[in-house]
Amino acid sequence: QVRLVESGGGSVQSGGSLRLSCAASGYTDSTYFMAWFRQAPGKERQGVAYPDHSRNTIYADSGKGRFTISRDSAKNTLYLQMLNLKPEDTAMYYCAARAGYLAAYDYWGQGTQVTVSS
Repeated sequence: QVRLVESGGGSVQSGGSLRLSCAASGYTDSTYFMAWFRQAPGKERQGVAYPDHSRNTIYADSGKGRFTISRDSAKNTLYLQMLNLKPEDTAMYYCAARAGYLAAYDYWGQGTQVTVSS
């Protein structure tokens, strides 16, 4: 059973930084594709940072230049470093995993809340 647990969210002021973590368990296969999504109240879930078929990271325009995804395979942990946060970044952030590029994101964490005040 794949389990994803996010942490690192919190409340920060505009311009602040946070680093989100996603600890994965139940599998150790580094070939899994892992990504970050977010969902703000009343809005659809959107991709924040996710790998393409070649595992190059695609960043949503909203986070380009400010967000960086990284992965520690030894710890089976995915990170999202977020700099210069803005109020519009306020959302629940989720990590997700899928077994292959053409598979659906079948595995999701419970989310971690990020709140940015102006």
